[in-house]
Amino acid sequence: ISSLWGDTGEELDENLATLLEGGLALALEDWNEARAAEGRALATDMHSRILRMEEWTGLIAERAPAIKEERVSLLRERLGEALAQSGQELEETRLLQEVVILADRLDVSEELTRLNTHLERLRNLLQSGGDAGRRLDFTLQECFREINTCGNKLPDVQLSRLVVDFKNELEKCREQVQNLE
Repeated sequence: ISSLWGDTGEELDENLATLLEGGLALALEDWNEARAAEGRALATDMHSRILRMEEWTGLIAERAPAIKEERVSLLRERLGEALAQSGQELEETRLLQEVVILADRLDVSEELTRLNTHLERLRNLLQSGGDAGRRLDFTLQECFREINTCGNKLPDVQLSRLVVDFKNELEKCREQVQNLE
């Protein structure tokens, strides 16, 4: 303690040293309790956000097949119109090839599977406690990547809003993670 106050070469009063040590111990204990309470609050907030994102992932999974059907129908209609203008008929084999290509481009099942896995990982990391800041940050980046791909693959106004909301929640989680050590 003498080095804390500067060593003047004089003996530090034993009672003063004991009081200072006790005061510092209490302050450190209060600080640790405040940080633990803040950590619990952050974890609770992130859990609610994760639940919301899991719900949204389910909505995307429900909406994706309808988007595929709408796009296939639109493709059939446009091809039919284009061919009719040139006096040709729509060849079913050619249409099927285009539909397969389009359906493959619109398929987000792998992305949704990975997204669900990442959201589950986030929940597990929060529950495990400890030094999870970097792992949380990395997993959030992976979530961003998957939801971004879903948004790019599925051109739909309704879904676009959901993707934007999803990204906003992920960003809020990243801000929270920055407060964790």
